[in-house]
Amino acid sequence: GAGMGMTAPVSITAFPAEDGSLQQKVKVYLRIPNQFQASPPCPSDESIKIEERQGMTIYSTQFGGYAKEVDYVNYAAKLKTALGSEAAYRKDFYFCNGYDPPMKPYGRRNEVWFVKE
Repeated sequence: GAGMGMTAPVSITAFPAEDGSLQQKVKVYLRIPNQFQASPPCPSDESIKIEERQGMTIYSTQFGGYAKEVDYVNYAAKLKTALGSEAAYRKDFYFCNGYDPPMKPYGRRNEVWFVKE
C-alpha cells in the first residue's frame, strides 16, 4: 500500500540465445528509493521479490530514443564487438536499462550493461 513513485533505471535482465536474440524469460528490476532502503514495504503480490543487488563492475554503452528489443540486441552486439575477446564478462545475461518515463519524447537515455567477471 505504500506509493514509492518511479525510479531509474528500470533494469531488465536479458538472456541471449545462441543467435543473439533474446529468450522469452525476463527479470525486471526496479530500484527501491533511498527512504525505503532500510525497511522496504512487503509486496502484496507473491511474484514480486525484494532482492539485494551486490555491487558490480559493468561495461556499458548508451543510446537514445524509444528503445525496443531489437535496439537492445543491436547495442549489445556493438558492445560485444567493441570489447573484443580480451574483456571478461558474463555471457549468459546482460542488463537493458531505461531511464525515462514513457511520456518523455526527446533526450531519452538507454543503456546496455555487461557484468565484468
